[in-house]
Amino acid sequence: MNRATHFAILLAALLAPFTAALAETRAWHFRVFLDEREIGYHRFTLSGEGEARELRSEARFQVRVLGFTAYRYVHEASERWQAGCLRSLASSTDDNGEPVAVDWRAEPGVCAMSFAYWNPKILQGGPLLNAQTGKLEPVTVTPRGEETIELRGRPALAQRYRLSGQRLAIDLWFANREWVALESEAQGGRRLRYRLI
Repeated sequence: MNRATHFAILLAALLAPFTAALAETRAWHFRVFLDEREIGYHRFTLSGEGEARELRSEARFQVRVLGFTAYRYVHEASERWQAGCLRSLASSTDDNGEPVAVDWRAEPGVCAMSFAYWNPKILQGGPLLNAQTGKLEPVTVTPRGEETIELRGRPALAQRYRLSGQRLAIDLWFANREWVALESEAQGGRRLRYRLI
């Protein structure tokens, strides 16, 4: 073997852990609309190896009326998962000037789930932990059928599901078991919509 071959093998061995770690990172970046007006973004990054996962999310919305900010929302959260179960959640939210912080830890032996839209297991229903309030919310999931949606500027076939709870109605779309869109009811009969970038 020549020196160049040895170097290539050594370099591949050194980079393998970094390549594996990169392969374990997934991201969803959504433009957020209130009806037809873009108001901000919501970004999710999932990383980890084996059965350990960490989800970081960040949302920033701003609704302007006649040049003034009528509503502002800033939310950041970090979730730690082990073997498909939520182990801890920390979040901070500024909901139009009202700050809320959550620091939640799972009880031993309890397999909790958040509103983890990225995880197809959410479609099994059950109580879900609200990252903004730190409270468990009973949720039922109803399949709504298959439909064609616009995904990154192209038509795509997706499965639609409705998450229903005491004060929520959220529609989710999955294409090939990947979360690709969200729509929910907002105050005043308006619609909050997420479009994947």
